[in-house]
Amino acid sequence: MAHSTKAAVFEQVGCPLTLEELELESPRAGEVLVRLGASGVCHSDLHVIDGEWEVPVPLVLGHEGAGVVEAIGEGVRDVSVGNRVVLSWFYPCRRCRYCASGRGWACTGTRSSDCVLDDGTPPFRRASGESVYSYLTVGSFAGLTLVPEAGAIPVADEVPYEVGALIGCGVTTGVGAVVNNAEVPAGAATVVVGCGGVGLSVVMGAKLAGADPIVAVDLADEKLELARELGATHTVRADGDWVAQARSITGGGADFAFEAIGLVETVERLPDLLANGGTGVLVGLTATGVRASFDVLSFAESGKRLIGSNYGGSIPSVDFPRIAQLFLAGALPLDKLITHRIALEELEDAFAAMRRRERARSVIVY
Repeated sequence: MAHSTKAAVFEQVGCPLTLEELELESPRAGEVLVRLGASGVCHSDLHVIDGEWEVPVPLVLGHEGAGVVEAIGEGVRDVSVGNRVVLSWFYPCRRCRYCASGRGWACTGTRSSDCVLDDGTPPFRRASGESVYSYLTVGSFAGLTLVPEAGAIPVADEVPYEVGALIGCGVTTGVGAVVNNAEVPAGAATVVVGCGGVGLSVVMGAKLAGADPIVAVDLADEKLELARELGATHTVRADGDWVAQARSITGGGADFAFEAIGLVETVERLPDLLANGGTGVLVGLTATGVRASFDVLSFAESGKRLIGSNYGGSIPSVDFPRIAQLFLAGALPLDKLITHRIALEELEDAFAAMRRRERARSVIVY
């Protein structure tokens, strides 16, 4: 049985997304059909649109999604029809050595990066019969999507779709970078560079961990104001000698500094933000092939560390429900990240605002 849905399709760099009616088959063994309630608009989507990352085309973009299970295929056990789910953009195979050791974010058996289902087939198709790929096997810029069972994580029904969508990427990436990758202890001096959706999630994660002080750095006053609402104890505008200001607030350097933009200029300043023995965390993603440099001798002599964070080191089946419960308990005010609720037809405006580094998060509400 075929299902029809409106979707935003990416065809080539330099061209706007096209809104089309696409078809999906009913779920086969191990697959789940999800009716989307909301989708976040993330900078990773913009990387694709601007040609900074290579993807197969045509492609339904969007990878921050939440919705309700409409149908399941044979053998599906982890979700049932009617379940509210958050979609994971890096569904684990559950079989490789990384999955077996609790590092699903490093899975080598997933087909997520190929933008196809587990059997290698794209989930969408045009009326002509042409296959259409699904970005990171989520494709949340569509009213309906088809995902592997491991990519649909049940959460409490009380979690709004808009919040669930952000848990699917930006929130888990930011909070997880603090609690999973960096393991920030209470009282640690922390600096967060960049206050978009991910950076603000880092701020919330730092507050959750009990870090102090928490210094948020950005160029936009409205983002800095929101950072204070979400837990930053201090804010610094990223003009002038912002590194010196942040070092002064942290008493000579931070124990932890997070780069949440993905810019070479700010990545290269991470070591300068750190106290001796401090840890820099790369959370923001750059274009493919970008390289950065720093003073290696000084870095080594001061005993600093630099770590990468992929998906916040998360295990979605564990971390998504946990973050959802923290939201419901009031410990993570995730709804404050949403500055604009939009329709699918307003995507181009959302991406234009992102290029201007405006807004915290735009969310499509279906």
